[in-house]
Amino acid sequence: MQNVGQIAGMGLAAPSLLTISKDRASRTPEPIKVGQIGTAHAHASGKMATLRKLSAYYEVVGIAEPDPERQRKFKNHSAYRGLKWISEEQLLNASGLQAVAVETDIPELVPTAMRCVSAGMHIHLDKPAGLSLVEFKKLLDQATRRKLTVQMGYMFRHNPAFRFCFQAAQRGWLGDVFEVHGVISKTIGAEQRKRLAVYPGSMFELGCHLIDAMVKVLGRPDKVTGFSRHTRPEQDDLADNQLAVFEYAKCTATIRSAYAKCTATIRSALVEVDGQKRRQFVVCGDRGTVDIRPLESPQLLFAPDRPVAEYKRGYQKVELPRMPGRYDDQLIELARIIRGQKESEYPPEHDLAAQEALLKASGVPLD
Repeated sequence: MQNVGQIAGMGLAAPSLLTISKDRASRTPEPIKVGQIGTAHAHASGKMATLRKLSAYYEVVGIAEPDPERQRKFKNHSAYRGLKWISEEQLLNASGLQAVAVETDIPELVPTAMRCVSAGMHIHLDKPAGLSLVEFKKLLDQATRRKLTVQMGYMFRHNPAFRFCFQAAQRGWLGDVFEVHGVISKTIGAEQRKRLAVYPGSMFELGCHLIDAMVKVLGRPDKVTGFSRHTRPEQDDLADNQLAVFEYAKCTATIRSAYAKCTATIRSALVEVDGQKRRQFVVCGDRGTVDIRPLESPQLLFAPDRPVAEYKRGYQKVELPRMPGRYDDQLIELARIIRGQKESEYPPEHDLAAQEALLKASGVPLD
């Protein structure tokens, strides 16, 4: 078993563990003024709680929620208690505001983000980026022209197991990748099924996280084939059992310059008993395998075909740094990008490729 110190020495420790200690040792910049628009997204309260916790990085100036009923519902929620509830116009005109977390319901994510970018704001945009690839591309293009950051809210980008996986592939430890396999499922109740039935299904809701990771490893797929099943047709029209196959012939990949023929599969269902415990992401190359299961709290097995760095040949458990919180590292990275301390590891080209793959996998026609 590898220890945390060894991983930190490889540069694979969670960024916040290194960044916070470094910042405390030097002069701390002024907190970034940030606001949030919307409370409807499933991750909204978690993002706000994290922004408030990271007081060395952010000062929350207010929250905008146009739905009066949602305002009444969430005013006393622990994540929002004591915040200033203001209109979107007031928020975007707040003195010194630099960033906005966009946490609306899915149809409003991209239109709201576009208004924020037009007002000169960096944004954290929760997932997935709507149903129109064209509109999402317009948003990314506008942000690029204005030199603003669009950070997508995919929750595994800073998970230490996924970071190990990405860097193992990048360093050639896995050789040529020939297979990626992911599963991300859970069970939901009747009310949540009704709410999600208006969207393309479980792949759109959950599979997006693993498609994002797949594109990080392999780049844009050449072909996507989706399979959808409805297990409760008498109850609703929710596509609650979905599989997508992604084919790579020859591609210019994000991690490596060229791949042999490769296939990837992502499964997502909303009817799996205790599905969170079987969530997994596996990357197989001709020189090694990374196997993450479960995804949270992550456990990782690594199997190189020869000794590499401090790792022996064959399957072994890699001990990972403890995550301070699901969103901490992600939002710390956003602060560092806004402060000009680093560049994003996920450029617009990646986000566009991931969104295109997601829409195809979910059976959504591209506009």
